[in-house]
Amino acid sequence: MFFENVKIAAQQVGILYIIVLIGAISDKIGLFSEKTAKACTDLLFWIITPCVIIRSFLNQEFTKETGLKLLVAAGCGFLMHFVAILLNTPLFRKGDREQNTLFRYSSIYGNVGYMTLPLTEAILGDEGVFYCSAVVMAFNVVSFTHGVYIMNNEGGKFDKKKLILNPGVISVLIGLPLFIFKIDLPSLINEPISYLATMQTPIAMLIFGTFLAHTKINDIFKHKKILIVSIMKLLVLPAAMVGIFKLFGLSGTLLIALTISSCAPTANNTVMFAAKYNKDTGLAAQIVATVSFISVITMPLIIAAVQSIA
Repeated sequence: MFFENVKIAAQQVGILYIIVLIGAISDKIGLFSEKTAKACTDLLFWIITPCVIIRSFLNQEFTKETGLKLLVAAGCGFLMHFVAILLNTPLFRKGDREQNTLFRYSSIYGNVGYMTLPLTEAILGDEGVFYCSAVVMAFNVVSFTHGVYIMNNEGGKFDKKKLILNPGVISVLIGLPLFIFKIDLPSLINEPISYLATMQTPIAMLIFGTFLAHTKINDIFKHKKILIVSIMKLLVLPAAMVGIFKLFGLSGTLLIALTISSCAPTANNTVMFAAKYNKDTGLAAQIVATVSFISVITMPLIIAAVQSIA
């Protein structure tokens, strides 16, 4: 059963990474450069990903059970980030403080939007995306508070407006009433949402490919702390969270969806935050690309293992 699940999970990851490879090749030949990809990120961030989340709410029937599971998913999303903070705050204390800020942020915050949602949709469908959308909301709340705090050298103020005025929270606030009150949108509105939502996987993976195109295998071993980030983000945190999820009695699609969120590589917004707070964007991009490269191996194994016990 385990090896069969590895095969299935690896196949889904492989399908996504073929698109990533196309993105990397496109970057190398100048057809779809990293600069162009960064311009497309705003479209993905503000339009396409919210449509994916809203569609997941529209495609789920409101029952007491699904409503409760959504609350559990949200709670687990916040818990996952708090556990990551507890595990990683003691690390990265020696050496360059500015670099350590990036290493700490990278080991806490995962790519629960651009990587998790397409992969979850491929493996679990709309139900999985429905649960992962709650994790995306938790990510946005915590990253715009604690994330800003550590990126700003563990001080300063964060923008309170961004706790609500961000795509993850806004899309949940739009989708939740539609889900609870069982509102059927007219096809004039529903169809454009669906069309835009289907764009997420190819665009996200193409953008992701441009990051990997600038990663050299030798660079993986250049910074030992990047390997520490990889171990903490891709192995330690998922192991801890799966243990907690099972302790809570979670199972089935909810367990698998939350596990996929917990084993995601470093968040893409690490680079955006690095630019905003005058950190080393080159190092930030290297961390994101390297951890993402290693996740090609770790994610299928972890997902398959949890599918065997879900």
